[in-house]
Amino acid sequence: MNQEEKLAKALQILKEWLDELTKRAGEDQSYADRLWDRMKNSNGVLREFAYYHDYGKFLCEYKAAGYTLADILVWQVDHFKAYLDRPNEMNRYRQEKLLLDSLDIMLQMEQDPTVYVEKMRGETGTDFVDKY
Repeated sequence: MNQEEKLAKALQILKEWLDELTKRAGEDQSYADRLWDRMKNSNGVLREFAYYHDYGKFLCEYKAAGYTLADILVWQVDHFKAYLDRPNEMNRYRQEKLLLDSLDIMLQMEQDPTVYVEKMRGETGTDFVDKY
């Protein structure tokens, strides 16, 4: 198998895994297809996704506006803590959805990080003294 065939096979494996994650997250196939179309055009996000697939942890090498995929995931979890009284709106027990949303947010941050940088700096959980 030559390099092009190996790359095509690796991308096929990642796409199939994304499809499975999407199903487990309760999203439809069109969501997976849209995310994949954007992800495969981002070497940084695609590499992070591939690393997570292979090792089950974040590489945290690629950054958008100074934030890694793990930073985005932590923000989502922290943001979730601020909304514990509204569990239907959050990804409380949906690890796959948290991962997919983190990938989606990082892709959006590649285009325009302003909205998410402001949110990450301002929206935090209520687990520190004198927040309110």
